[in-house]
Amino acid sequence: MKKKLILGFVGLFLMSCQGKKQHEIISKKEMKNKIAERNKKNTKAFFKALENENVDNLVALFEKDAVHINPYASGIFPKGATGKEEIRNYWTPVFPNFDRMKFPIEEIYAMEDPAIVFVKYKGEIKLKENAGYYTSDYYSTFKFNEDGLIVEYVEIFNPIVAAKAFGLLEMIK
Repeated sequence: MKKKLILGFVGLFLMSCQGKKQHEIISKKEMKNKIAERNKKNTKAFFKALENENVDNLVALFEKDAVHINPYASGIFPKGATGKEEIRNYWTPVFPNFDRMKFPIEEIYAMEDPAIVFVKYKGEIKLKENAGYYTSDYYSTFKFNEDGLIVEYVEIFNPIVAAKAFGLLEMIK
């Protein structure tokens, strides 16, 4: 009887410990989901700032030493920017060149590490003076710090499509 009682207490103790561990796992999972949702929301805010041509809101989403990388710049387009001021200087002259910009998101995923968000989206840009539209498919990754600010933005686009739309094909290196 005494042995059964001890085993019963040990069993309850182990279940109690396992319950705490399960609770910790749930809490970590909930925290990870909250971080992922916040970072996806901030990614959407990035595109909204572009569509609204609001450079202040755009720059506010970046951490002080953030980087913007265009790995397929191809010698025609800027390779990117480092730091808030360079990011501001990168985007400020873009807005006056177009009548309208839309970036409909087709897919958005927080990765296993919720600090990283992957986005597949379209660029639908109306050129000035009824010169038509520049449309393209894009893929981007966003890396965020613990405060939800962008520390790295990588924009993957087809430089041939962009060069063709802007009459720059002969400049591709």
